[in-house]
Amino acid sequence: MELRQLRYFVKVCELRSMGRAAVELGVVTSALSQQISRLESELSTRLLRRHSTGVMPTDAGLAFLHQAQLTLRHADDAVRAAQQARLSGHVSVGLAPTTATVLGVPLMQAMQARYPEVRLHMVEALSGHLTTMLHARQLDLAVLFQTDTPRRWSVSPLLAEKLFVIASPTLTPRPTGKKVRLSQLAEVPLILPSGSHGLRATLMAAFARARVTPRIVAEVDGLALLMDAVRAGHGATIQPGAATARHDRDDLALTQIADAHVGRRNLLVSLSDDELSPAALAARVVVAETARTLVSEGRWAGASLLEN
Repeated sequence: MELRQLRYFVKVCELRSMGRAAVELGVVTSALSQQISRLESELSTRLLRRHSTGVMPTDAGLAFLHQAQLTLRHADDAVRAAQQARLSGHVSVGLAPTTATVLGVPLMQAMQARYPEVRLHMVEALSGHLTTMLHARQLDLAVLFQTDTPRRWSVSPLLAEKLFVIASPTLTPRPTGKKVRLSQLAEVPLILPSGSHGLRATLMAAFARARVTPRIVAEVDGLALLMDAVRAGHGATIQPGAATARHDRDDLALTQIADAHVGRRNLLVSLSDDELSPAALAARVVVAETARTLVSEGRWAGASLLEN
């Protein structure tokens, strides 16, 4: 098996056409088809299904495609590292919006300072979407909040976050004092993420245990818009303290949820070690170190470190 064959196969899958792939690769179609056939013969399985409008990968082809893309990426990174005699390549990191408000820029700064030749690709999205991207190998690592991850992934506890009722000081009714229980929030107008958001599921389960039906006046999935609505006094929200990192704390009133087990665990999740490039392995260490620094310096509101 040759890297050339892997590149041919990946290009055909991307374009869904032997002819177009041949043009982009600068080879004749017959030569491209011959290389694909040799690859299928070596693997003793059909990788592509030909039809009147082009080609599509078979189930085996899709499985092989993911690994071929990973192999080519590592090969390219190895070439760059050898040429530059220092760690290089690229790494993709996924962060939920609240996590990105605190961790995003410090992580970029730390990576640029330590590994200037590594190109960092950061994705801000809901935790569920980040999980899907990890499954598709579109990300190398991510900070997630769920523990139902495949065994082949590497999972390390990172930190725990307390949750707060966040509201405009002008909102009524709203909780006062430093702490409040969920049972005291029945009359507070709440703006929460929709049901597709992991935090919403956590909160609804906690409200159910407290035998309280929350008064939800609006659902907003975008953090920026949600916090704008809260600051404008349209309702309170329940979020980790990180949600306020981009806002003036004087414009917001924070009251910690006092109920036991109401919080959020942050997990550093990545592909398995043997699937990660040297750049991704290095970035995983930097993510953990940066998060620990932010917590120890008091720059991550309501967060505490978890032991591995």
